[in-house]
Amino acid sequence: MCADTTAPTVPDYKDTLNLPRTDFPMRAGLPKREPDWLARWARIGVYEKLRQKAGRTPFTLHDGPPYANGNLHIGHALNKILKDMVVRSQQMMGRDARYIPGWDCHGLPIEWKIEERYRAKGQDKDAVDVVTFRQECRRFAEEWVDVQREEFKRLGITGTWDDPYRTMDFHAERVIAEEFQTFLMNGLVYQGSKPVMWSPVEKTALAEAEVEYHDRQTDAIWVKFPVHKGKGSDTEWTHRTTYVVIWTTTPWTIPQNRAVAYGPGIEYGSYEVVETPDECWARVGDRLVMADRLAAEALAAMRLTPEMVRRVSAVEGEDLARWVLRHPLHGAEGAGGEWDFDVPLLPGDHVTDDAGTGFVHTAPSHGDDDYALGRQFGLPMTYNIEADSSFRADLPFFGGERVLKDDGKPGGANKAVIDKLVGVGGLLARKRITISDAHSWRSKAPVIRLNRPQWFAAIDQEVGDGRDEYGRTIRSRALTSIDELVTWTPRSGRNRLHSMMEARPDWVLSRQRAWGVPLTCFVKVGASPEDPNFLLRSEKVNARILEAFEQEGADAWYKAGAKERFLGDDHDPAAYEQVFDILDVWFDSGSTHAFVLRDRPDGSEDGIADLYLEGTDQHRGWFHSSMLQACGTIGRAPYRGVLTHGFTLDEKGMKMSKSLGNIIAPQAVVDQYGADILRLWVAQTDYTADQRIGPEILKGVADGYRRLRNTMRFLLGSLADFTEGDRTAPEEMPELERWVLHRLAELDEEVRAAYDRYDFQGAYQAIFTFATVDLSAFWFDVRKDALYCDGDTARRRSARTVLDLLFHRLTTWLAPILVFTMEEVWLERFPGEDSSVHLQDIPETPAGWRDEALAAKWATVRRVRRAVTGALEVARRDKVIGASLEAAPFVHVTPDVAEVLETVAFDDLCITSGIHVTTDPAPQDAFRAEGVADVAVVFAPADGEKCQRCWKILPDVGAHAHPGVCGRCDAALTEQGL
Repeated sequence: MCADTTAPTVPDYKDTLNLPRTDFPMRAGLPKREPDWLARWARIGVYEKLRQKAGRTPFTLHDGPPYANGNLHIGHALNKILKDMVVRSQQMMGRDARYIPGWDCHGLPIEWKIEERYRAKGQDKDAVDVVTFRQECRRFAEEWVDVQREEFKRLGITGTWDDPYRTMDFHAERVIAEEFQTFLMNGLVYQGSKPVMWSPVEKTALAEAEVEYHDRQTDAIWVKFPVHKGKGSDTEWTHRTTYVVIWTTTPWTIPQNRAVAYGPGIEYGSYEVVETPDECWARVGDRLVMADRLAAEALAAMRLTPEMVRRVSAVEGEDLARWVLRHPLHGAEGAGGEWDFDVPLLPGDHVTDDAGTGFVHTAPSHGDDDYALGRQFGLPMTYNIEADSSFRADLPFFGGERVLKDDGKPGGANKAVIDKLVGVGGLLARKRITISDAHSWRSKAPVIRLNRPQWFAAIDQEVGDGRDEYGRTIRSRALTSIDELVTWTPRSGRNRLHSMMEARPDWVLSRQRAWGVPLTCFVKVGASPEDPNFLLRSEKVNARILEAFEQEGADAWYKAGAKERFLGDDHDPAAYEQVFDILDVWFDSGSTHAFVLRDRPDGSEDGIADLYLEGTDQHRGWFHSSMLQACGTIGRAPYRGVLTHGFTLDEKGMKMSKSLGNIIAPQAVVDQYGADILRLWVAQTDYTADQRIGPEILKGVADGYRRLRNTMRFLLGSLADFTEGDRTAPEEMPELERWVLHRLAELDEEVRAAYDRYDFQGAYQAIFTFATVDLSAFWFDVRKDALYCDGDTARRRSARTVLDLLFHRLTTWLAPILVFTMEEVWLERFPGEDSSVHLQDIPETPAGWRDEALAAKWATVRRVRRAVTGALEVARRDKVIGASLEAAPFVHVTPDVAEVLETVAFDDLCITSGIHVTTDPAPQDAFRAEGVADVAVVFAPADGEKCQRCWKILPDVGAHAHPGVCGRCDAALTEQGL
């Protein structure tokens, strides 16, 4: 009988390993699962529970109100997600972080929509009862508030969604009126007629923040103003055909001209026309006075070559100061003497020789610089242009012609003026050019500068309210606040707002519309605005108005008998007129600090916000109006910090538009990827600049998310049965684990500092790099062997203790960004009806975990390891080995490095079955990694048999009680009772 030569069967040891156990899926399924977490947070009242944590320093982010008139765009999502990250990170760092969402509900966009409804029905909006019309506007705003609220909540935004603020709430309307009354009673409100941004299409004044600039074509014209005489003398100018030449891109303003401005420092010359070509409006003998620097360009526009003109002489500023001009329409037949007046030539600091002719035609009714010059020299205002941009009907030649039609397209005014100038011999040249010009951001139609009787807030007048700590005027208070009271993120925001505040004119408060808070004031019948009794200032009248607004809202102002009701028995209703203009909606939103921060119990203890956060356009919008409004009422800025973000563009850096088909809607991203991917995109961007978003960018974000999710899955699986009994003290841990704790301590400081300065990109990048490079690609990779194969060893207990510490920090560090995913991770380990990661704080990290010497040592270890793994990768690529455990390479290092490696289990760190560290000279063909010149690696195979449990190739495999395993695995199996 033959001997039995069959090899003994080696058991399958897979079930004896401590493999990760978790139900946490790699496939997130966020679009379907996120709504369940939202419902859960609402059910357990997470936001409300956080407010119950006592003894915390308050932190208030005041919400800049979005406008309630449409679905959210990607800019809304960026803004609200940034705000949410601020609030959540501040809360998790130990503060009582409050967020009250709000909406801007008044104003032209909503009113315009309601008017469109009437126009579609063929109805006249002006024939509708104003209160009925306002109630339709209110209902429209309410509908969109509800829509936007759900869209914001879907993004994981926390806050008082059941109790937001709205500028159309009765209490809000009362406070807005009260804030206006503070301006009124302090003498800051006046009625004036000066140029304002006027929308002929919408028939209302606009603030700078309500306009945007777009290119449009227009006619530039060169016009000659005859030199009539010298000032202070009846002597006629010696040369009867001398003309000052002006250039303008608004021909329709020529009939309103009242002066010409020159630059005192500009060099001017007199150019005589000696020859003219065909089709030229200049005449031989004309002497044209222009800036020397601009003469060539201007003469070319007139079709005059250099040979056709000669420079007669220089014209000095002292000459110009003596000249008096005539209007180009002076003496025109049929004008009825309308333009038969002297036109002064005046010095103006705003005049340059960058473009035009060096002379600026001045119409005080149609430009800021023109108006300022007019005020300085007593020029008359003109009232030739009506609200619809038409010339007054009785204006000779031009009556009824419009600058803009109802649809915003050019009317006939420019052509009529140009044709008339040609007819009277006043035009020298015309040219079709493209300019960047102001347009209403609502109707998209051009706006014009037009003097209309408006209500203004004086920003350079002493307020007289005794709040003089930061200045006595609105402007001085604002400039002091900007420099001394506010932290700007980024710093450039300070410069932008400061320059705007330095240069801005008085605030135009009034709008000629219906939907908003009215200017709650009365004017004396028959009195002029200069009369000190023109405006009624009465505390009793104000009190009655405020009481009515609190109960009925601002509609009370428009109800029958309102004037008599508010004036009461104190004043004769026949002696006063009620003002029906509404307040600029920026005054509404600028007042929100009063009815939110000051009046709400969950507002701010001192009525000042810790942070205002909006897009960069709000330097001329909400940041600006809030500053002006608060400096007029509380004497300082309503915020301690301002954070500004850029705009969202497509992947090519193009502005998003329907016509280009490149719009990325937040809901579309949420439906495809989930809100956490959109939030992660925000965290990964440099929000201080413009951000790009598109399909490929979102794919990249989703890939990064999956890597991070895999890290969290490994943590959960390795901590499946972790208990407090498994915990190991840091001082008892191996060096590798103590190095991880050192990194945790470093990172905790870095993440907190980044969150404190609102640097979410910096915080996320630090966390992501740590999770993927330090953990997944190194520590996890190294410690998998101990976690899976060790028995109850100190090494494995230490590793799991560190995993637990990592879990608590990673989940809370990332919770402000990945609100849904970190909740999922937390609940996977800590289930329970009231459990939530968002009820946690970021754990304090002991300073004792920091160990700079240890970190320096392990930097050396990892540097050498990089060379080894590089060599093994080459062996794998060349198919010499299939896995790193098949190797036991020789590592040639310097003696000092060898001493370091002798103190660590370097074979485990390199995930090899063996390793030979030597200080012998390395062979020429040894592998050297880039950047690690002092390390050389020579591949060698591991010696021994493969352990059927841990897969290491070791000499002792098969020499133990359990077949086919190494000594370490044999001990683990014995520990399990096998």
